[in-house]
Amino acid sequence: MTTTPGHLLHHRAEGPATAPPLLLGPSLGTSTAVWDGVAPELSASHRVVRWDLPGHGGSPAGLVGPGASVADLGGLVLALADSLSLERFSYAGVSLGGAVGLWLAIHHPGRLDRLAVVCSSAHFGDPGPWRERAALVRSEGLGKVAESAAGRWFTPRFTEPGLLDDLLGTDPDAYAACCDALADCDLRSGLREVRVPTLVVAGREDPATPPAHAREIADGIPGAALTELPHASHLAPAERPEAVRDALRAHFTPRERESGTAVRREVLGDAHVDRAQAAADAFTAPFQDFISRYAWGEVWTDPTLSRRERSLITLTALVAHGHHGELAMHVRAAVRNGLAPHEIGAALLQTGVYCGVPAANSAFAVAQRVLSEMAGEADGLRRD
Repeated sequence: MTTTPGHLLHHRAEGPATAPPLLLGPSLGTSTAVWDGVAPELSASHRVVRWDLPGHGGSPAGLVGPGASVADLGGLVLALADSLSLERFSYAGVSLGGAVGLWLAIHHPGRLDRLAVVCSSAHFGDPGPWRERAALVRSEGLGKVAESAAGRWFTPRFTEPGLLDDLLGTDPDAYAACCDALADCDLRSGLREVRVPTLVVAGREDPATPPAHAREIADGIPGAALTELPHASHLAPAERPEAVRDALRAHFTPRERESGTAVRREVLGDAHVDRAQAAADAFTAPFQDFISRYAWGEVWTDPTLSRRERSLITLTALVAHGHHGELAMHVRAAVRNGLAPHEIGAALLQTGVYCGVPAANSAFAVAQRVLSEMAGEADGLRRD
């Protein structure tokens, strides 16, 4: 958690500081907690920064006042990004947070890498009801709004008491100012100007921003993709975190990871990578993403060394640490990378000098077994 000065939005940062930045924006009446089921896994591959609307969660209420606009909120997000030295970033937002993302893509396209708009709209309907809600909250507080929130946010099968508590803890004047922003929001004419890769996600049972609103966004943005989630209402990241997480992870996957997966397949083989990915679960998926992006996407794709040279280095390191399972895998990889058996043997012989005879002895046994297996497999293919 970060300490936020009084002129900045409160935010929470997770993930490696060197990873690609991804900002997550909330819905009206919620806090960073709306992303609790999604952000931790995304932070395996990104520097995730969740932010609170003014007067929501930990953000100061005085950042906006009556007559606030989506542009005002977008300016606050840019100020937050500037404070974190984020010149470019990817962005995903729910409802009002999604509208902020659209505004950024239209008016500051140079700041965004990719965009996801979740359960949101480019135009939130007749401004009258929003102005009425703002007046109600300014005069009576959030009690009546909170009474009906569950019906707007969740399907009848689901609830999240913590988010409802967040709503009751929101500053009424700041909430009303955000209602003003929603009342005047109309980004429809700018959709055709959006050029960043965009994903639109809709909850099929969302009464606040129905799927038709998502389709309007997707139809208006050139090349945008649309995903509709069954059994999801307005706060889909809370109600269907796995589905939202999978959609966002696919959309925001860095190009380095995509190329890393390709290199991993070329070096280790499709069968190995398929087994590793099939065995991944919620516990191990972040590690699989980590090695695809860093080991294979950054180190193995660096052109400074050839793949033959990288295989030689990898073999000696694995011998030194006694990682015989990994050694067997990388003997196969070394052959794929163009090393002949006698070259692998020469590398292992050198490990006898620098890593010790017992280590080299075990390594030769592993390599001999693997090379014999590969020779048998090759004979079988020739007979076929």
